[in-house]
Amino acid sequence: MCAIRSHFFANVVGSLVLAAVRIPAVLAGEASLKVVYPPPEHQTTAEQIFLIGTSSPDAPVYVNGEKIEVRSSNGHFAPSFPLQMGENTFTIRQQDQQIRLQVTRQSTVPPQPTGFVFGENSLTPAVDIARQPGERVCFSAIAPVDAKVTVQISDRVVELSPTPQLVQLPSNLAALTGKNQPQSHSVPGRYQGCTSFTQPGNWGHPEYILTQDGQTHKQTAAGQIEIWSENRFQIAEVTADSGTARTGPGTSYSRLSPLPQGTQATISGKEGNWWRLEYGAWIHAEQVRTFFHPTPVASIVRSLRSQTENHRTKIYFPLQAPVPVKVRQQSDRLILTLYHTTAQTDTIAFSNNSLVKRLDWQAETSERVQYTFHLTTDQQWGYQLRYEGTTLVLSLRHPPDVSPTQPLAGLKILLDPGHGSENDLGARGPTGYPEKDLTLKVAKLLRDELEKRGATVIMTREGDEDLYPSDRVEIIQQTQPHLAFSLHYNALPDNGNAIATQGIGTFWYHPQAQDLAVFLHDHLVSDLQRPSYGVFWNNLALTRPTIAPTVLLELGFTINPFEFEWITNPQAQENLAVSLAEGIETWVGQSLP
Repeated sequence: MCAIRSHFFANVVGSLVLAAVRIPAVLAGEASLKVVYPPPEHQTTAEQIFLIGTSSPDAPVYVNGEKIEVRSSNGHFAPSFPLQMGENTFTIRQQDQQIRLQVTRQSTVPPQPTGFVFGENSLTPAVDIARQPGERVCFSAIAPVDAKVTVQISDRVVELSPTPQLVQLPSNLAALTGKNQPQSHSVPGRYQGCTSFTQPGNWGHPEYILTQDGQTHKQTAAGQIEIWSENRFQIAEVTADSGTARTGPGTSYSRLSPLPQGTQATISGKEGNWWRLEYGAWIHAEQVRTFFHPTPVASIVRSLRSQTENHRTKIYFPLQAPVPVKVRQQSDRLILTLYHTTAQTDTIAFSNNSLVKRLDWQAETSERVQYTFHLTTDQQWGYQLRYEGTTLVLSLRHPPDVSPTQPLAGLKILLDPGHGSENDLGARGPTGYPEKDLTLKVAKLLRDELEKRGATVIMTREGDEDLYPSDRVEIIQQTQPHLAFSLHYNALPDNGNAIATQGIGTFWYHPQAQDLAVFLHDHLVSDLQRPSYGVFWNNLALTRPTIAPTVLLELGFTINPFEFEWITNPQAQENLAVSLAEGIETWVGQSLP
């Protein structure tokens, strides 16, 4: 990944590694030989690397003396080569032009310590943690083989046992290359052990003690351990517009339903800058304020009310406290869960409604209530959640009113051309052509086609504009389109096969966008006779907005020499825009009652 401002793509396929690459100096003559990836002194953990570049088609190109056999008619190339552990040197040559690149493959296995010491940064906890009485606390370290490793904390001693087998899971990117199998590694000198504490208080920093052959070495862990009292109630209140709840204490953990601003939850633990909330989620300290309260967060819920206005059905949940929530969509229903809530409901006032045909509820536990909204349509058009004081407001959007003969007339459609400045070029093809220019060109062509069909089109950018993903999401939230599309071109992680990978990929997150994503993907593949890369559920910034069905389109691989020529062909770009507009129009016409 390049160290530039980036968006979701840096988390998905690593295309931004191509965005800030310096072209290596050619050693002789005017350059027709060019390599845009990998950059000089590139470091990776992948077992292979591809070389993306271009050259004159009139002469052969060699890599370490081996001729590149597969090149496009314009001389573009993208061969892959295996990497040995450590430094790998590649010499790319065409006639009197030569480029040298060095790629270092790094191990994913923790290194063994040198000498009679603990492995660097191997002692846990590495950050301050807080837990409940009786909760398990675990320790780990890397140390010399066959040593004795213990942990002393206050007056307690915990002996750690050797656990030399380490099963590593590949990153989420592996789903995009098909290489997502776990790998077992032998890690001699890996020690682990757990204990629990019933006595509240600050137990301080654990001291690790290494003993072997009459030698002793001690080292203190960076983090300290605190055990909270069962009668200590610290509350987290969400101050961000939308609180990012996760399954664990870090951004690598999966997202849960966002928490509306004002949500309150009892804190049950801490790890570094992350708070664990009592209902099971974790949230970063920057997104909340904390305070102490004599009791934990809890509420009852009795009656509900609803009203329909501005093409929305709004349901009001009067609560005693703004409790955490979860939303789950199915094709013809939306399911809302309230945590830390006890049902005292006997009567619900819910009038005849064009969108909701029935509302069911059930108490899943004594502190969790679930509401199921059965809808009159299989296609949902967006929702919003917010707190007004302690009252939760769920707003369900109705299908838009459109003409059966002109489905897009009056429809508001947002187009987000991916990337967009010299600081955020996006993926680059063999010639260095940046993704930001490709997406803007196709977005403008698509805008014109949609407007011909009667749609109102909103563009997140019209030129080179430096937008964070959050800026683009905010535009979607503010403008509240009926549909939103983020347009991109694709690349691969280092262990992908650039020469063999082509095609259109489509990404969705909320079920309300799935049918649209699948339909558009199949329409483009069939209509344009393009390869299919696939349809993916993916947790991306530009697929997460709930206000409208939102789809992210990867319209081809810029790193593939042959597909790059199709991507940059002006007539193919026009055909793509027409096909996209036709696909959107057809889907809208089929999806409305």
